Amino acid sequence: MEASIREARLRPQYASLYPALEAGTWQPASAIGRQLLLWHLTASTPPEGERLMSEEHFEFRGGARRNEAEVAARTRHADRPTA
Repeated sequence: MEASIREARLRPQYASLYPALEAGTWQPASAIGRQLLLWHLTASTPPEGERLMSEEHFEFRGGARRNEAEVAARTRHADRPTA
């Protein structure tokens, strides 16, 4: 089983919010995440929303497929049930 790297690209309509990123270009999501985290830390501005890379602002593709047990597991704090 070959795992592909998770990639992301900035949607062109949000390019002005992320001047250091090239819109429309697929890049490793981990690299974009590191760049955004460093930017937020040095600029002292928190990310908008609950995640560093909003699904509204970014498109995603690739990544390793997860088995059924992993799919059921919630890996992000924001994914946890509120009950």
